[in-house]
Parts: sequence; C-alpha cells; structure tokens
Amino acid sequence: MRTDGDSWDINTSVGSTALFVAAARTLGGRAPGAPAQDPFAEIFVRAAGPEWVDLLEGRAPEHPLATPEFGAQFQQHQIGRTRYFDDFMAAAAQAGIRQVVILAAGLDSRAYRLPWPDGTAVYELDRPQVLEFKRETLAAAGHKPVAERHEVAVDLREDWPKALRDSGFDADAPTAWLVEGLLIYLTPAAQEQLFDAIDTLSAPGSRVAIEQMDPLPAEAVAAMSQGDDSGSGWVRMIYNDPRTDATVWFGDRGWTGERVYLPDYLSELGQIPAEGVQQQSLINLVTVIRP
Repeated sequence: MRTDGDSWDINTSVGSTALFVAAARTLGGRAPGAPAQDPFAEIFVRAAGPEWVDLLEGRAPEHPLATPEFGAQFQQHQIGRTRYFDDFMAAAAQAGIRQVVILAAGLDSRAYRLPWPDGTAVYELDRPQVLEFKRETLAAAGHKPVAERHEVAVDLREDWPKALRDSGFDADAPTAWLVEGLLIYLTPAAQEQLFDAIDTLSAPGSRVAIEQMDPLPAEAVAAMSQGDDSGSGWVRMIYNDPRTDATVWFGDRGWTGERVYLPDYLSELGQIPAEGVQQQSLINLVTVIRP
C-alpha cells in the first residue's frame, strides 16, 4: 500500500512498474501491424534479470503479460499510448519547440530513439536510481542520446521545479511536457500541485500530453485487492480517487485541449481493442496547448 514518503528503485514498488511497462512495450511491438515499437525497451528488460528474459523468450506462460485475459490488452495499451505520445513529440518539434520535459521518466527512451531536431533539450525527471539504471544500461549497449539529455534526479514530491531550473530549464521558452503513466500514482492534491507547477513554468506556445484514467469501480478494486498477482499489487500502488479532468483543469486556465479514450484511439489506428479486463475503457489521452 502507498504511504506518504515511501521510496523505491527500479526493482521495487512504483519503480518496478517501469520494467513491467517496458516488457509490455517489447511484447506489444512484436504484434503484426503494431502502431509503435520501442527497441530500447527490450534492452532494459533483458538487463533486469533472468526472470524478465524468460518472459521475453516465452518461457514464463504464467506471467501476467503472457496471459490472454490481461497481457494482450495491457500490451496494446502500452503500444497505443507510445504511438500517441511519439506523435505528440513530433508535432511539438514541427511547431518549433526545442525544450521537452518528461515527468517520472522511468524507462522512457525518447531522448535516444526519436529524430529530434538539432538543439533540442530533453529533461528527464525521476528518482536517481531509475535514471542511473537507464543511463548505464544504454551506455553498456553502445547507445547515446540523440537530443541534449538532462537528468534531473528528483522525487516529484520534492521541489522539482527548482531542480528543473537548476538543470538549465528555461521557463521563457515554449516547452513540450509529457505526463505518461504518472497521475494514478499521485493523490488528487498532488496532481493539482503538479498541474499548477506546469502551468507556472509554461511559456506561450507550450503544450502538455497527459495520460489519465477514470477511477476504477469500487467492486473491481475490492476484487483485485483480494488476489496475490500483479493486478492486486498494482491496485495497491495507485490512488483510485476522483480528480479533476486535465482538459477541464487546463481549459479553465486558458489552454485549449482535446481528449480521446484509448479504445477510440486504437480504432483510429486501425487496431481492434483486445478482449479481456476492460481497463482500456477508462484510459484517456489528452493534449493541451497554451496559446
């Protein structure tokens, strides 16, 4: 169960979800016609230990990501949101934005794999253990970032705006912000504080891409909490509380935005939403732009 001030690294608590998601990106990217691939995700997963290698090699059929009722849907979820946020970054670059901030960056590899224009600075915020694992793993594999990558080793419950500025961030330049796979791990009050900080630090022309999830039904939370699998572990790490919709929050402050639910977005990509637990129907993807 989450507590105020709890801690983690790449293999524990919230940090371990980065590996789980990277494995899902790897497996989902292998599907025929997958709308996105992240070749760096497999590098992370293989470096994490033999149990993860077994999953990738098909030797762990009991793993949740290998099950038809959960794995196929979760893989599709991760690949779908990867495509959405990759396209968001491409549009931001085309609009002339050269400053990117990835909050709770985890094992995000965009600084390494996207075709960034010259002069693009990417700021990655996360706990130092997570950033260190990513940097050392990719360096050992011979990879260097394409963009000017800045590690900002900070817990988002701390004064991360100061840490960001101290790392060279320019609040007078338009910024592309990425909030992927983060909000459900924040209390509603912490989400408000996060949005406040983004709003304060955003110059005209900035834009934000956000993944958010409607609250799970109480009966689903109760059922998941009774088990001892990844579903029960995951539900104990999130804050399943009602909170302000991002399009509404930013819209009230003069930003323009749009929201799409994941199944609808997958359909736009020509994908048939996978069957199984219907968590996909609660996920929605948001882009807001400050005029």
